[in-house]
Amino acid sequence: MKIHESAEDYLETILILSQRQPSVRSIDIATELDYSKPSVSVAMKHLRENGYITVNDEGHIKLTPSGLAIAAKIYERHTVISEILESMGVNPKVAAEDACRVEHVISTESFDAIKKYIKDHRLL
Repeated sequence: MKIHESAEDYLETILILSQRQPSVRSIDIATELDYSKPSVSVAMKHLRENGYITVNDEGHIKLTPSGLAIAAKIYERHTVISEILESMGVNPKVAAEDACRVEHVISTESFDAIKKYIKDHRLL
């Protein structure tokens, strides 16, 4: 099933926030992404309906195994691509912005080849 880029961004953000704080709520996501609360609420509804997150009665959001798999994949792509660009002299802010775009479109084959190249050449 193909997931939209925006959904990948939300899942990745939930993962990052869950690593920084004990619980994640919609307001945390809205603040992190600088999105409106209603936009985040609609997105959380769609993610919940598609089985990527659960939301308890207190509004705490958790990734399901399928949501975590997508979030982890996108986050790995983001960090690796960002680190590569920074190691080549790209400004960290620009590297992060570019990585955020590339992480959604790069194929698994190409990303795996990049990781293998980095490992084989001990670049990072």
